[in-house]
Amino acid sequence: MTPLALGPSGGVVTVGTFDGVHLGHRAVLASITERARADGRQSVLVCFEPHPLAVVNPAAAPARLTTASERLEALACCELDRVLVLKFDASTAALEPEEFVERVLLEMAGMRHLVIGHDHRFGRGRRGNVALLREMGATHGFDVEVVPAVSSGDEMVSSTAIRRAVAGGDLATAARMLGRRHSVSGEVSRGEQRGRTIGFPTLNLGIPTDKLLPPDGVWAVQVETPVGRVGGMMNQGHRPTFEDGRRLLEVHLFDFAGDLYGKQVRIEWVAPLRAIRRFDGVAALRQQLEEDEVRARAALAAATTDLDAPSAPE
Repeated sequence: MTPLALGPSGGVVTVGTFDGVHLGHRAVLASITERARADGRQSVLVCFEPHPLAVVNPAAAPARLTTASERLEALACCELDRVLVLKFDASTAALEPEEFVERVLLEMAGMRHLVIGHDHRFGRGRRGNVALLREMGATHGFDVEVVPAVSSGDEMVSSTAIRRAVAGGDLATAARMLGRRHSVSGEVSRGEQRGRTIGFPTLNLGIPTDKLLPPDGVWAVQVETPVGRVGGMMNQGHRPTFEDGRRLLEVHLFDFAGDLYGKQVRIEWVAPLRAIRRFDGVAALRQQLEEDEVRARAALAAATTDLDAPSAPE
């Protein structure tokens, strides 16, 4: 492990998985950046890749709110000086809490002050806790600051709570806890171009295997493209009218002309329109898509800055 070159003042550090970079995470990150500025030190986030449970207990590993690249994108607005992505493997999982503090946080991350969330546990068997950290801090000369829980309504913000909301189609709750709409990023691929033949050309994206999506259906969406944000509607799931059982993301952009093949885009779920169903032929499908477009445009126009989002299609 190569130490970060932080200079003699060292770093104000936090550590964790930070899946979702939600409001609770942002409270911790705000604390380290503020403390680092006040102390003339650098703010350092140590995060793990992949999710520790994918190594320790793969059967229990959750689908991710943010892939590795999405997490870095979300962290870009947090004004951190350093983000250290630590490969989590069997050797990392075997580190005792004391070893982790000494080898990773002190030697590698140059820690002089540690900021953690209220429920943080670490090290082999998750034995490390606040009490151990404060005991080690007294020995090794670092301070420990604990950031209290952040609440949304009557529920504590956590990655687990957000995953539950997304999986259940409660995107309003997920958005409030994330501080932004749930989204997925990916590269546009060339599909079978059936949409062009009926007047609704689509962007096609594969679904990351470890990404958590809301329930399948037809959705109004906002899409961040290399040339700006564009509204649209998306079919998420299979295509029964064409007897295609593959699970896909197909997005029709409104008022857009351009070639995005091979480009990276980010899709935000805004509002549900309907469930996926089979139609008796292309004409019936085209008529439904025309109705979907009217509803999607209305939903996008009504989308509010406080990230209100209806539940999933039934």
